[in-house]
Amino acid sequence: MGEEYRVRLHEYQSKELLKRYGIRVPLGRMAHTVEEAVQAVRPLMEGSGNPVVVVKAQIHAGGRGKGRFAEHPDLPGVNVVLEGRAGGIKAAEERVRELSKRMLGSTLKTAQTGAEGKQVNRLYIEQGVDIDRELYISVVLDRAAGCNLVMASTEGGTDIEEVAAEAPEKILREFIDPAVGLLPFQTHALSWKLGFRGESYRNGCRLITSLAHAAEGLDSDLVEINPLVVTGTGEVVALDGKVSVDDNALFRHKDLLDLRDLSEGDPAEIEASKYDLSFIKLEGSIGCLVNGAGLAMATMDTIKHVGGEPANFLDVGGGATTENVTAAFKIITRDPNVRGIFVNIFGGIMRCDVIARGIVEAVRQVGLEVPLVARLEGTNVELGKQIIDESGLNLISALDMKDGAKKIVELAR
Repeated sequence: MGEEYRVRLHEYQSKELLKRYGIRVPLGRMAHTVEEAVQAVRPLMEGSGNPVVVVKAQIHAGGRGKGRFAEHPDLPGVNVVLEGRAGGIKAAEERVRELSKRMLGSTLKTAQTGAEGKQVNRLYIEQGVDIDRELYISVVLDRAAGCNLVMASTEGGTDIEEVAAEAPEKILREFIDPAVGLLPFQTHALSWKLGFRGESYRNGCRLITSLAHAAEGLDSDLVEINPLVVTGTGEVVALDGKVSVDDNALFRHKDLLDLRDLSEGDPAEIEASKYDLSFIKLEGSIGCLVNGAGLAMATMDTIKHVGGEPANFLDVGGGATTENVTAAFKIITRDPNVRGIFVNIFGGIMRCDVIARGIVEAVRQVGLEVPLVARLEGTNVELGKQIIDESGLNLISALDMKDGAKKIVELAR
């Protein structure tokens, strides 16, 4: 399902996780308000002796440096602030104040946000770094190979997709055997090919090893540093950081749940997660309530095959209760784009009578203003049909999945 099934973190959160694994990152402070941003300037400048701070918008999207604010087209999502020669730190504080006022609450559009953009509610104020070279490195879960893959390039700071398309020979790859981990010869080969020499070679080897450990320890499907920079003294520093973790691994990482920024998520998807429902909002008009991910995918394909567009992916799972089904129904009906609902249940572990009771309870609570077609089959199917028939609902039965899809698409029109 892509990004929707990942816990996505802001840059400052990702960097805190990288630090746990010994990866060097610049000092920085997160700010919710203009005053918090201004207060971060002096400690960062005085602590590093570097006359530069960077103001970074924090949203769940890449390409912020190239992004622009809808309200301030001249302003990018990442701004470098130089200490004024006359005013010193005071001048830098005033510049950060000015930038923060414009950035907070504004809508940042990047190549990854789409035309609607995302509102900026947090800023990250970070100390400047003496950059000699910029590189790219990541550890990504290669699902086809069934293991993690280290990807690196000397072309840091640019979209890796562009590099892969225009100069694929510049992408370095090393697969990580899950039985033994990233081996020293692989680390040394990557470091040498990335141009690390002397002190930076030793630091580069340590960072690559640490990044592989971080990917394994966090159960991530992506850990990315772009750019990874080499300083004039040979230090290797993560100037940016991105970590995403598959939801299926969260039972081992309960602490990551506290890092989620719920303001960045879809409200319906957040509500669904409270009831352990697998829900993803789509752009169509046919709401789907299905049990089982495979059946849900087949249901959506069938709806599209007969000329409709699904409004959501919703899997209530095999062990759902009446409460879960009621919650699922409410989530579907809250979508103003939904013009019809298709309930498609094959009762194996999930019993048809449980689904029926959930539908009846939900309709009694929220009402039913759009057509509803139900196809029930399997365990307790006769009892499920009886519950619906005796409820007095305006419900249309379907003989099979294709019949149900055809009926709901026609009714929704």
